Amino acid sequence: MSELVKAAWRYRGFVRSSIVNEFKSRLSRSKFGAAWIVLHPLAQALIFATILSSVLAARLQGIENKYGYAAYLMAGFLCWNLFVEIVQRCLTVFIDQASLLKKMHFPRITLPLVVIGSALVSSVALLVVIMAIFPILGLYPSIAWIWLPVLLLLTVAFAAGLGLLLGTLNVFVRDIGQVMVVVLQFWFWVTPIVYPVSIIPEHFKTTLAFNPMAPLVGAYHDVMIFGRPPSNNLWITVAATLVLLSASLVVFRRASPELVDAL
Repeated sequence: MSELVKAAWRYRGFVRSSIVNEFKSRLSRSKFGAAWIVLHPLAQALIFATILSSVLAARLQGIENKYGYAAYLMAGFLCWNLFVEIVQRCLTVFIDQASLLKKMHFPRITLPLVVIGSALVSSVALLVVIMAIFPILGLYPSIAWIWLPVLLLLTVAFAAGLGLLLGTLNVFVRDIGQVMVVVLQFWFWVTPIVYPVSIIPEHFKTTLAFNPMAPLVGAYHDVMIFGRPPSNNLWITVAATLVLLSASLVVFRRASPELVDAL
């Protein structure tokens, strides 16, 4: 563990420059430039808000603001998009960078760090835009928002643990990447992102105890929408994060010498 941390620190310049170059290549020849970083998730939230709020007349208990549901979606997507971007990109990060791994000698752990850094920058940019939009909708930040940096870091840690574990295994068993596409779609709908927990039937609520993303998304809603600290259920996500990070680092370290050969 200490060796991985030291290697990542020594190559921090490489990680930083890789993140910058990634954004430059992603936004090159784009008329809207960096705006696309936040336009996609905001458009996604707008689509869901239009369909579910207007067609299904979705409303939130305890929120009288007519734009409360749209804000609820933004908070949920802030969490989910950060999580899913890290997991999806970590799944194939070693496969995508196979030629680089074969040509250059550098710590392999830096590749997931580039993914994490890039996703975190995008999420922070989205958060800044959301903070500007909320007052326009009649919703104002509260003291509970001081929890947001903690929640962002917890989201990153949970996604990094899962992504690194699956990304390492995917090098040797490529079916994992295909299966996770379906799993993430299912995972999205069993997580209270586009609907409140209150509408879930009682006999299904027990399943939320097995979904670490449910209390994490709920924490974003608590902090950003209801202005209160996260609930005690967040310990489920913390425990899952510690397990995943430990398992992923062990698996990555043991598999690292064989990664290039498997590619």
